[in-house]
Amino acid sequence: MVLNRSLSETKLPTFGRRHLQCLLLFCGLSAIYGMRVNLSVAIVAMMDKSAANPNFPEYKWSEQTKSKVLSSFFCGYICTQIPAGGWARRFGGKVMLMFTVTSSSILAILTPLAASIGNWQLLCALRFLQGFGQGSTIPAMATILAKWAPVEERSSLATYLFSGAQFGTVIMLGSSGALASSSMGWPSIFYLPGGLGLLWALIWLCFGASSPSDCKVISDAERSYIETSLSKQVKSEEHEMPTKVPWCKIFTSPPFLALLVTHCGYTWGFWTLLTQIPSYMKSVLGKDIKSNALLSALPYLSMVILGFICCPFVEALEKSKRVSRTVSRKVFNTIGQWIPVTTFIWLGYVNADQSDLAVVLLTVTVSITAITHFGWQVNHIDLSPHFAGTLVGLTNSAANVMSIIAPLVVGYIVTDPTNSVQWRIIFFIAGGFNFFANLLFIIFGTAKVQPWHDEELKVQELKPLNENLVVVTPSGEEKEEPKEGNVLKETA
Repeated sequence: MVLNRSLSETKLPTFGRRHLQCLLLFCGLSAIYGMRVNLSVAIVAMMDKSAANPNFPEYKWSEQTKSKVLSSFFCGYICTQIPAGGWARRFGGKVMLMFTVTSSSILAILTPLAASIGNWQLLCALRFLQGFGQGSTIPAMATILAKWAPVEERSSLATYLFSGAQFGTVIMLGSSGALASSSMGWPSIFYLPGGLGLLWALIWLCFGASSPSDCKVISDAERSYIETSLSKQVKSEEHEMPTKVPWCKIFTSPPFLALLVTHCGYTWGFWTLLTQIPSYMKSVLGKDIKSNALLSALPYLSMVILGFICCPFVEALEKSKRVSRTVSRKVFNTIGQWIPVTTFIWLGYVNADQSDLAVVLLTVTVSITAITHFGWQVNHIDLSPHFAGTLVGLTNSAANVMSIIAPLVVGYIVTDPTNSVQWRIIFFIAGGFNFFANLLFIIFGTAKVQPWHDEELKVQELKPLNENLVVVTPSGEEKEEPKEGNVLKETA
């Protein structure tokens, strides 16, 4: 087996089909996040005509109404998280992604029309539907990644893929200021990502694949390399994999529960900043819409760059086997979640005249979280490669409750957007969530495949190989007698 693998690795292309799938998923996630975060900046222009093209309508919404609009997406988003993993296994990740990107793109293009016809109420309804459609994105991608990524490359490929979220954020936030001031006005902030999403869906239809077995043009060497690597971690063949989700075992699993809480803590801080940085920049730091957009994008650009820089080092570390995968996950996750605790607290004491320091702290707070790509963000696949999509759906569903609550908490606490003391409370809450979440991950987290991953398969292996014989006695009665050789299979 080692000899075969060595021979196959020598024939592996520098840029294989697994890398192409990762690139396509990166671009798709970029488009999805562009459509997800565009409202964070667009709403600043929609509520302040002087900050954008004055030829387009202005909406006089309160901070509470703005918070409702920003949260409405996540109300729909959590609805499809849990079933999405099962859908991805049943219909294939390719089909699920086609649906989510296409539907979200169409709704993004219709957003300006919805706001003009039905004000914030219809806008909330449309964003709810957009979130509902996007709910299957991450579970579907996790399901695809679990089948395409060799164990030794899992962290790096996952980081490249999920960096698409930050890349899409950077492009959207960085360009939105210029788009809002252009001749097309703030509606173009919705038209651009919607159009790019439809273009991506067409490309994905032609080149995407749910797994190596579904890809007709992958080389035998690359397919063998991927399947050999995955078979070392999970010894069952794909067609023998269990179909029933062990819900009770999952919800009583300490590693999974720690992962769920970690995801929630991370999401609270991430989405608090993502949805509120433009407002904070404008209200507290006094930045106009153009500089606001560029500075809001800076932290996420740094996050993408840092993630890419770390990938080769982390991949080399994991291949060297110098530390266990569990230790690696915990160390990187601690860096990614506990350093922001310090910067969150520091941000709380930054004055309005220290705008440069605030930008630096915001950049560090967001960019360092890229390290969690090597921590909790790939841990779903560690715990159960087969049920990775389901696990992502479960934790993402719980985490996005935080995405709903966080903007509402900001709207409740920050009654005066120019009051830095009120923003201090917001930063302290985010820091507290990060600290507690990572603490649980350190105590209970693991990168080992859990026993419930293939529990159903083990039970099936204990069933008799043959059915009993039905024998007719001389008196005409029927009775069952065991066949010869009707023994139980030994479990692996």
